[in-house]
Amino acid sequence: MPDVQIQEARAFDWQRRGAAADTSHMEPPSPAHMNSVKCSGCGLVHFATNDVCRRCGTGLFTELPQAHIQSAGDGTRGFWQWLLWALGTTVTILTIAYLSLLVTSDALTSDERTIVMDAVAVLEHANFSKEARALRHLASYRGSDNWWNRYVGHPTAYAATNFPFGVVTLYPAFFSFPVDDVERATILLHESHHLLGEGEEQALQYVWIEKERLGWTAARYSRTRVWRNTREWTEGAVPTLFTCGNGRSDCLE
Repeated sequence: MPDVQIQEARAFDWQRRGAAADTSHMEPPSPAHMNSVKCSGCGLVHFATNDVCRRCGTGLFTELPQAHIQSAGDGTRGFWQWLLWALGTTVTILTIAYLSLLVTSDALTSDERTIVMDAVAVLEHANFSKEARALRHLASYRGSDNWWNRYVGHPTAYAATNFPFGVVTLYPAFFSFPVDDVERATILLHESHHLLGEGEEQALQYVWIEKERLGWTAARYSRTRVWRNTREWTEGAVPTLFTCGNGRSDCLE
């Protein structure tokens, strides 16, 4: 009888332990068990809260900086790709716009180009080297208005420049009203500063201040149409150049 009781007690104890084991398997795993890190050196699995392997001492997150470096590299490549796309798009748009200005206007005749280059030579002889280079190498000369000029309108101009495209339109007045190459050089000197990105006021002021270097003086040209027009436009844009003497005299004379 005692042996039977002992066997029953042992059986009961094994059942109790089995039930406890089954209950432990039913409990949800802890977060530390769910997030584990395997050592790259010895293969031992650790909780995510460990930084160093308990067995071999290897750092458990040595690969993390590489991931950050790769991510940063991807961001850099993305920036340069975007920049190249933006530059390519801008160049394409500018090229199409430039070609449209040429297609919608007429080129100069060979005789007209000869007249223009003779005027540029006057600028070179007067040591306007920067302006002469711009007129020789940056300008695309046209003999009639393109769509842009027709939209803006230049009813009294001798010439018009489309910046930043370098398209210089020379109207019939440029070939008919100037009395010589010096006056045509004066007009081109004005347009050269538009080619270089300057506005109307700056171009008028520069030409009026530097006119004697070209030999374009009141003593020789004050009665010409180009002189009268240029003085009128300059006085309107830069009145401080004409406040001497009686209040309306050229301060540079």
